[in-house]
Amino acid sequence: MLDLTGEVDLGVAAATYLVYLPDYAIRYWKSNDAAALSVNVPVDLESYAEDRWPAFLADLLPQGYGRIELLKQLKRDGAAGPAADWALLCAGAGNPIGNLRIKEAHAWIMERSGNRMRGFSTEEVAARADDFNEYLAQHGLFLAGSSGVQGEWPKILLTQAHDGLFYLDHTLPDEEAKAHYIVKFGRGKDEALANILRLEAPYMQLAKGLGLDVHADLMLHERALFIPRFDRAVTQDGVVRQGQESIASLCGIGGFGRVPSHNDVCGKLGEVATDPTRDIIEYIKRDVANIVLGNKDNHARNTAIQRRHDGTMALTPLFDFAPMWLHPDGIARRMRWQGDDGGSPVWRSVIEQACAAAQVNLHAVTAAVAAMALPLSTLFDDARALGIEERFLAPMNKALDNVRAQLENL
Repeated sequence: MLDLTGEVDLGVAAATYLVYLPDYAIRYWKSNDAAALSVNVPVDLESYAEDRWPAFLADLLPQGYGRIELLKQLKRDGAAGPAADWALLCAGAGNPIGNLRIKEAHAWIMERSGNRMRGFSTEEVAARADDFNEYLAQHGLFLAGSSGVQGEWPKILLTQAHDGLFYLDHTLPDEEAKAHYIVKFGRGKDEALANILRLEAPYMQLAKGLGLDVHADLMLHERALFIPRFDRAVTQDGVVRQGQESIASLCGIGGFGRVPSHNDVCGKLGEVATDPTRDIIEYIKRDVANIVLGNKDNHARNTAIQRRHDGTMALTPLFDFAPMWLHPDGIARRMRWQGDDGGSPVWRSVIEQACAAAQVNLHAVTAAVAAMALPLSTLFDDARALGIEERFLAPMNKALDNVRAQLENL
């Protein structure tokens, strides 16, 4: 049970009171896996009183494009600031990524959705990618329950049923679900933004070739990118919803202005991960890939941990991996290592810092990261084979050569 005890106009900076119900607390006593609200809020009979929102709530709060759209539905100013946060949470967090939802928000969207269901073919979604929200409204479908994905790109949660059609995720009963997707749509007419969207699927293939943890292939249909979800699994016993938590929340950072250092994240992974060595290796390799392929948008909500029902805690598979160096707004690399990271990290130092923070074996991590040198030697050939044009590779030649030379000399 969550209560706002501070001033609503303060947004995420308002004081809160949080407590698990007694029966639930006894059943899942001291759990911090999928049964908990957050790895930092284990199930307990004790209450949690904070002078601001618990950090995990910011993961549920609509942001970017989804925030603007929901503010319109709430008949509030599209530029509304913190004073709108509580209303947005209570309306827009009824069906977010992960296994949490706000009870009032779920009731709000279901009241407005009723029993209306309509399936769409892949071709229909792709053909209306530029105005799919309006297209849904024309069919009397209420979007809010499937549009709460954070980020600046228009996104929607669609679930494929056994009839092969795609439905708004919050409208399709679990027993009819076959596969779950985030669908990301193109933004306007800007060529650079169009290229970022077009290249995200082959970028994920390159990540797989570099040995990163990739869940499944992404599928681009015109200006609609279908991204298979890894927080949902369809099993014989029904749909399983795994807990998911950003590394911002993992590090106890609420709101959206601050980011932790990579060292902070590695320290927390060392504390909570089931296999910290595996996750530290994966974490460093992702930063290597970000550097050599120009994915500069490495803020603290583009990486997350998964808290599973079997007690396993680990980094989720990779997501939001794209050539963000192309972005017309000139996105800067947000998260950095505390030492030897002036934009071009010294990888031997990075490995030492990560292992010290997480208290994992230096030799094992060094060997695993050094092994990336081999797939890096064919990275651009692999990129060309995937259809990535030379003009998107040439600007990164220097970074690739630098990183590869460092890894070969570890």
